Amino acid sequence: MPLLGGIRPPIAVLCVLILALAGLTAQVLGPGSDPVVPKAVLSSQQHYAEDGAIALRASIDERVTDLRRTAAALNAGKPAEPEDVLSDLGRTYQKWTGTTVVDLESGDVLAARGERIPLAWLDKDVLTGKSALLPRMVRLETGDVRLMTMALLDRKDGPQQLLIASNSLSVPPITLGPFRTMAVAARGGEVLATAGFEQSEALNSDQQRQELEFLQKQMSDLSAQAADRTEEHPVTAKQPGSRGYPGVSGTLTGGEYNGRVVSAGYASLASSDPEEKDSVAAGLGLTVVAMLPVVAEQSGSTGRELYGLIAAGALVVLGLLAAGFLWARVQRPLLRLFLESRRLARGDLTRPVGTFRGGEAARIGNALERLRGQLGGSDGPGTPGGTDGGGGARRAGRTRFGIRMQLVLTAVLLLLWCVPVGLLLNRTDDSVSVPATMVNDQRDRTDLVSDRVRRALNEAQADLVSTSRLVDVSDRDATESVLEDALRKHTRYAALYVVDADGEVVARTGGDPHDWSEKKDLPLVRVSGEGGKRPVIQAGAPVPEEKGATLVGEVRIEFLNSLLKRPGLGEVRVADAKGRTLAASNGFLAFEELPREALTDLVRAAGVQVGAGPVENGLLLRDGGNVTVAAAAPFSGGGVAADAGWTVVSWQNADRFQITAYEREDRSVLAGLLGLAAIVVCLGWVHLVVARPLRALAASAEKLADGDLKAVLYPTYHDEVGAVVRSLELIRQQLQARRQQQPRRTAEPRTAEPRPTEPRPGEPRLGAGGR
Repeated sequence: MPLLGGIRPPIAVLCVLILALAGLTAQVLGPGSDPVVPKAVLSSQQHYAEDGAIALRASIDERVTDLRRTAAALNAGKPAEPEDVLSDLGRTYQKWTGTTVVDLESGDVLAARGERIPLAWLDKDVLTGKSALLPRMVRLETGDVRLMTMALLDRKDGPQQLLIASNSLSVPPITLGPFRTMAVAARGGEVLATAGFEQSEALNSDQQRQELEFLQKQMSDLSAQAADRTEEHPVTAKQPGSRGYPGVSGTLTGGEYNGRVVSAGYASLASSDPEEKDSVAAGLGLTVVAMLPVVAEQSGSTGRELYGLIAAGALVVLGLLAAGFLWARVQRPLLRLFLESRRLARGDLTRPVGTFRGGEAARIGNALERLRGQLGGSDGPGTPGGTDGGGGARRAGRTRFGIRMQLVLTAVLLLLWCVPVGLLLNRTDDSVSVPATMVNDQRDRTDLVSDRVRRALNEAQADLVSTSRLVDVSDRDATESVLEDALRKHTRYAALYVVDADGEVVARTGGDPHDWSEKKDLPLVRVSGEGGKRPVIQAGAPVPEEKGATLVGEVRIEFLNSLLKRPGLGEVRVADAKGRTLAASNGFLAFEELPREALTDLVRAAGVQVGAGPVENGLLLRDGGNVTVAAAAPFSGGGVAADAGWTVVSWQNADRFQITAYEREDRSVLAGLLGLAAIVVCLGWVHLVVARPLRALAASAEKLADGDLKAVLYPTYHDEVGAVVRSLELIRQQLQARRQQQPRRTAEPRTAEPRPTEPRPGEPRLGAGGR
C-alpha cells in the first residue's frame, strides 16, 4: 500500500494547514504595535508626488512641443522678422521667462525678450549628433537653474536661426495644501526648486525658524535618497505584477520633530506611455518629492495580541477535534476493513468479521461476514445454524450516518471558527477614524486634476489659435491640408473644421462637425450634444483677417477621460454647473446625474463665489455604515477654459485606504477565507479519493454477497479502499471456482442395481433363476 495514498495524507495536510493558519492568525490579528505613520498617509504622499511628476512632465513636454510647432509653422509660412516672431510667440504662449533668436552662422543675437539667456553653453554637441536640440538645464550666474528649449528656424530663402526659450524648473503650480512642501531634484539629489516653505523672515520665533531649518534639512536628505532610488529601472523597482505609475515611485519616512514625523513620497518623471511615445522631460533625470509632517500615531495594541492568541488557540482545538473525528470515524474503520478483507482472502475463516458502527464501513463489514459464510460452505464454519453463531445471517445495520455525513460534520466543526473570524471579528462601521490628511489630500489632488484638465483645454485652444494663422478660407484645399496636418499632430482632437459667420462649414477634417454658435455670452470652450450618446466638447479660435470665421476643434472625450485616471483617487468626473457628467475616469452616460445627492450639493457649493472666486471643498460622508471621502474642485485660474463653469468631483470609499482598522478587518476576512480553502481542499480530497470509491465499494460488496459473481472488481486507487477491492476480487474468484466445482460433483454416475425390463413380444419370459 503506497504511503502517499489513501485517507492519511489529507488528514495530515489538514493538520499542517490548521497549524500554519493558527500561527498566521496569531501574527496578523495581533500585531505588536501600530505604525507611527499610517500606510494610507504614506501612500497618499506617493500619489501626490506622482501627480506632481505628471504635471511637471506634461508642462515640459508641452513647452517643447509648442516651441517646435511654432518653428514648423514659421518655416512653412511667410518670412517674418525675429522681433515679430518673439512678439507673436509671447502673445500666443505666455509660459517662458525669456526667448531669443540667434543667427547660427555668425552667433549674433537677432532678437530677445524677457530674461537674458546666456549663450556660453551653446557648442557643437548641443547643435549636432543624436542629442541635437534637446532641452538642456543651464545654471545662471545667480545660481538659478533654467531649462533651455530650442527649435530650428530654417526658411528656404533665409539663413538658419536658432529659437531659444528658457523657463525655470519650478515646482508645478499645484495646490500643496497646509504644511506640505514639494521639491524638484536632479540626478545626484541636488534640489533645484522648492515650494511650500515659509520665508524665515516671516517667522515670529526662533522655534519656528528651527523647525523650518529641520524641514529644509529633511527635504535635502530625502531628495538625495529619492534621487538615488529613482536611478533604478522601473521594472525592477516595482513588485512583480504591480502596475500604475509608469516611472519609479515610493515612500520615505524622515525624522521626528515636536511630535510630528516627516513622511514623503517621490516619483521620477516618466512618459505617460513609454511603449508608444517618448518624453523629452523623462530624459532629464528629474525627481519630484512631496513631504508632509504628520502627527505620530499612538500605539493602540493593548489586548490585541491576546485576541490573536485566543483565535489561534480556538482554531488549534477545533482542528484537532476535526482531525480526531476523521481518524476515529473514517481512518480506523477503513484500516480494519482492509485487515478483515485480507484475512478472508487468505482463507482465515475461523472467526467472524468484527462489527462496525454504521455507514459504508458497516455495510462492507456485513457483506464480508456473509461472504465468510459462503466461503465456509454448508459443513464449514460460518453457515447458518453452525457453531459460530450464524454469521452469514447478520444483516446490515443502519447506514444513514455515512461517510458523506461525517465529512459534513467535520466541515461544520471547522466552520465554527471560519465564519465568526471572517464575518464577525474586527468588523468596522461608519465610526472608523479617518485621518484628516486623507480628506485634505483628496481635496488637493482633485484640485490638481482640475487644474490639469483646465490647462489641457487651454492648450487645445492655444493650438487652435496657432493653427488659425495658417488658415485661408478662400482656398478650401489648402485649409483642409492644414487641418489634416494639425489633426495628425494633435491626438486630442476628434474633428477640426472652419465655420463662417453664418455657421456654415467651409472646410473640415476628422469626424462629423456639430453646430457652432457665435453668441457673445458663450465661452470659447463649451459643451453641446445634449440628447446624444456622448457630450461634444468644442474649443474655438477666431481666424485672423477673416471676419466671423472660426476654427473649431472637438476634443475627444477619451482624451479627457485619460486625464482623470489617477490611482488612489477613486471615481473622478467632470461635471457642468448643473452637476451633469461630461467625462469620467470610468464608464458613464452622457449628461447623467452624479450617483449621490451629496456629491451634487458638493459641486454646487464648490461653484459658489467666495472671495476672489470658487474654491475646492472636501467632505467626509458617513452613511449606512460606509465612509466616503469626496472632494470637488471647480475650474479656476487663467485661460478660456476657466469660463466654462465646470467642476472636477472625486470620491472613494474609505475602506480602500490602508487604515489600521480596515487592515484588521481585511486580515480577519483573509483568515476566514484561508480556513474555508483548507476545508474545501482537504475534505474535497477525502471525498474524491476515499468517500466516492468507498460508497462504490459498499455497493459492490453487497452485490457480491448477494451472489453476483460476474462483475470483476477493479481498484480505483492503490490505497486502503483499493486494497479492500483487491481482497474482494480474490474472494469473488474463490466463490466462482467453488461454484464451478459443485456441478462436477453432481454429474458423477451412481453405483446401483439395474432395473428389470419387460421382454419383447415373441421372446420367452425368463424365470427367476435362469436367463
